[in-house]
Amino acid sequence: MQAMLNFADFDMIEFLLNTGSTIEEGRLAKGGSKLTEEYTQECAVCEINSVDFQAMGTPQRVLISTMDGRHKVAVYAYATEFVEPGQIFMPRAIWANVVVDPETFSTGSPLYKGSPVRVQPTLEEVLNARDLTTLLYARGR
Repeated sequence: MQAMLNFADFDMIEFLLNTGSTIEEGRLAKGGSKLTEEYTQECAVCEINSVDFQAMGTPQRVLISTMDGRHKVAVYAYATEFVEPGQIFMPRAIWANVVVDPETFSTGSPLYKGSPVRVQPTLEEVLNARDLTTLLYARGR
């Protein structure tokens, strides 16, 4: 019998977060489907290099947090060969916006590429867009 992994045993690992539009994210967002389960499954995700993913214990979900720990979001985790080791990719959607540094350096747009974040396996629930928005912006009301 294989022992269960205890995610509390995994330290938070530092990664560089890159975000961007995907074809499916764009199709769903422009089609008015941001409150659907399909949108959550497409956008509440973190793609991790397969070597890093294995080192983390192949979690189904990860908790991504800002370096200061003030902002956190749980998302589904997937292994990929299309992301370099030490980096993660998230579609540019509300889940990524939780942990993207809002500083714009007078450009009007935050840095969606190369933001340092911490990642750790989690058992936390992945919230849909409506619930995440309510939690973050309506102060849970």
